[in-house]
Amino acid sequence: MKLPRLSIKPAVYRVLRNLPMPLIAMLIGVVVGLAVWGVLDQLQNRRVAEIFNKELSARLDLRSRESLLRFDQYMTNYAATARLLANHRRLAQYLEPLFWFPEEDVEPVVYEKFQPFWLPDFFGRNALLAPSHVLLMDTRGQVREIYQAGAAPLPTEMLADTSAWVGEGDDVHTVLARVGDRPFLVVSDRVEDASGYGMGHLVVVVPVDAAFLSAAEGGVSDDDSAVALVDADELRILASDAPQHLIIGTQLEQWKDRFVVTSQSLPEYEGSNWNMLFATFIPNSSVEAITSRVVDVVRKQRVIAALAFVVVFTLLIYLVSARLNRVLARMTRFSQRALDIQQPNFKRGGNQLLLLEDWIQHFTNLVLKAREEMSRRHEHALRETEALKAAVMEASLDAIVTLDRAGLIIDFNPMAESMLGFDPSDAIQSDFARRFLDPSEHAAFLGMLAESGRWQIDHRRPHARGELRAQRADGSQLPVEMSIVPIDIDTERVYTLYIHDVTQRKAAEREITGLARFASESPNPILRVNCEGLIVYANAASLELTRGWGTSSGRLLPTAWIDQVRSALQDGQDRELEDDQGEQVYSLLFVPIPDLDYVNIYARDITEVRRAEQESRQHQSELVHVSRLSTMGEMATGMAHELNQPLAAIVNYAKGASRRLQNGVMDPEPLVEAMRQVSSQAQRAGEIIRRLRALVGKQAPTRAVMDLNYPAREVCGFVEFETAKLDLRIEQDLVDIEIPVSIDLVQIEQVLLNLVRNALDALAERPADERRLAVFTRVNGDHAVVGVVDNGPGIPAERMEHLFDAFYTTKESGMGMGLAISQTIIEDHGGEIRAESEPGQGTLFQVRLPLADVAADVQDTTVIEQPPAAAGMS
Repeated sequence: MKLPRLSIKPAVYRVLRNLPMPLIAMLIGVVVGLAVWGVLDQLQNRRVAEIFNKELSARLDLRSRESLLRFDQYMTNYAATARLLANHRRLAQYLEPLFWFPEEDVEPVVYEKFQPFWLPDFFGRNALLAPSHVLLMDTRGQVREIYQAGAAPLPTEMLADTSAWVGEGDDVHTVLARVGDRPFLVVSDRVEDASGYGMGHLVVVVPVDAAFLSAAEGGVSDDDSAVALVDADELRILASDAPQHLIIGTQLEQWKDRFVVTSQSLPEYEGSNWNMLFATFIPNSSVEAITSRVVDVVRKQRVIAALAFVVVFTLLIYLVSARLNRVLARMTRFSQRALDIQQPNFKRGGNQLLLLEDWIQHFTNLVLKAREEMSRRHEHALRETEALKAAVMEASLDAIVTLDRAGLIIDFNPMAESMLGFDPSDAIQSDFARRFLDPSEHAAFLGMLAESGRWQIDHRRPHARGELRAQRADGSQLPVEMSIVPIDIDTERVYTLYIHDVTQRKAAEREITGLARFASESPNPILRVNCEGLIVYANAASLELTRGWGTSSGRLLPTAWIDQVRSALQDGQDRELEDDQGEQVYSLLFVPIPDLDYVNIYARDITEVRRAEQESRQHQSELVHVSRLSTMGEMATGMAHELNQPLAAIVNYAKGASRRLQNGVMDPEPLVEAMRQVSSQAQRAGEIIRRLRALVGKQAPTRAVMDLNYPAREVCGFVEFETAKLDLRIEQDLVDIEIPVSIDLVQIEQVLLNLVRNALDALAERPADERRLAVFTRVNGDHAVVGVVDNGPGIPAERMEHLFDAFYTTKESGMGMGLAISQTIIEDHGGEIRAESEPGQGTLFQVRLPLADVAADVQDTTVIEQPPAAAGMS
């Protein structure tokens, strides 16, 4: 603003001419002022340059630190959001019904470009860039589910070793990972299902690119400055918020001629696989422009200050020496006019005092604006913090209640409303202890409040904790674990209660207690033995068992059982053995626990079971014997006829020899032949009696290895009388080699005899010339087969399913026990008996028995599945 020109009257000039001293003083003031200005200009130039360089360096350093803090805070916000997601009840509910088997290898489920149920949109709500991938991993580090925000899949290098990005504790694990030349922010946190069972980890993957860095800086840059992540070892740029200016992959040294570069070490992130620097790039042109502006402003201000000094000094002398009152009046008018100035300026001729005042006022306004800006940022940060805290309270699985000093409710989260079942409208300002605690817990609760205050004063513990019984609005009670944290706000103290429902934990504790007592309460012996064979635990029921072994708890097992323990640990398989101690028989189940290097032995007294099995076998043997007697009774006529033949031959030969002797015929040759025939027929009769005694005699089952063809031939000899009556000859289609089987000869002959006699009964209905019956043997792999096939009328289909049922028969005189007993005998030999029949065509019975010693020639025998052609069956 220009000063108004002074209206100088002629009288003034006359005064000046009469009084030359003011003019001289004014000239001296001008000269002195210019001289002082010249000296001060040189000194101030150097000083201003030093101050400006120091201030510029400090501001650049401050700016780079602020950029780093914003970057670090941005990553911290991701960690906080990842924790919210990992502890969100939606994820816990989703994991509740799942069970991931650690040993199974599965392909992860990929949600491409749509969010799964368990992933709420907290990132957009918290002003964060959405991650490129969100992973669910099990406790083994295997990825189970992947949320993929875009088309790009997760880098295979990250999938190859997922455990490198996951922490071991319960804290959020933040890693700045490098995959190739691409940096990623990897945030992981432990996840649990709704029951508190650890399921694995939630992993959030965010590419650190231009968008990430720009979002971290929040758009605060008002010039062409940029930030970048730099490899500390190679000094190469890996990511920048301005890739169009700072080319990714270039060396840091390439940009120092265009930018002022300030680099700082990033905080150490556990698990990061590279050393990194955070660099701030400020264009040299911007710095030079600032420098030029500052120099111009300072020089201009000095010029104006010097002129003001000269004018003021001159005017001061002039006012003092000439006309002080008039100058003061003019200064007043100048002041009044200067009040209308909107912005200060430093043009020559202006009122320097008023301009200085305006400059100070302008500077004050700038300070106020800066303070308002800082206040606005602080309020924004507070709002973000409050939003995060509100999200924590909303997503918390625990009830959170805030009380005032008097114990009245002033705030609560939705979980508190759900847990305690109260109406939100009347909960505020209600007494928490009286309304939501069992009356017997009031004193304990007040003690916890007092104790939390003492701990805060003593700085020993941050809060008080204890278990109480809470009471819902409907009167039902539940056990809770409560933690009280006192908070001082100005002069007021409030208490925040963190309430965790421990109903499920208490139930689990009771179940664990019951399981812990299970072994001691078990009526069966239970032992735990370490790898050295030392009995580390034995319940009371084990006393008789260990006494039989000659040992006890805290001592070693017998050597044989120690070997069994070590074998079980070595192969990792359960094994069941029996221990016969004479009067007692135990079944022992060895269950190895390789991870803990011990074996659990579960014993069971099976003395009565074995005794019952022995009695059952004895009864079965008696039943088999009765069946043989019944069979022999049915065959009595045929056996008598068969025995009568050799006896009649003996009588005839004996009479013929006697007549020769009586007639004096002493030729020895005919007599010797007669005696030979007598001896032969006697042996034949003896063999018949031997067979009969073997079948009828009651004896303990005895097994031996023999040729299966032998009992087949023997049975065919037993029924020669019956076959002769039917005018039938049994076709014996037996293999030419021995078929070794371990059998009880009498029992197997009984089975085959029963099958052959059943076939003969069926063939009685056929005309004599059409009757066919065959007995054959075969080898099928590691089994021997003996079969009986006939071309009788066959068995109807409705009777086949009852064929082996006890007491089921189609004969008028039959008991219905023959096939049932035969099946029992064959199964006791480890084999099986099968029947096939076609009505009108015939019936085939096959008995399969395991080979006792499979020789090479037996294994190579051709297997013939069809019965012999003589039987007439297809």
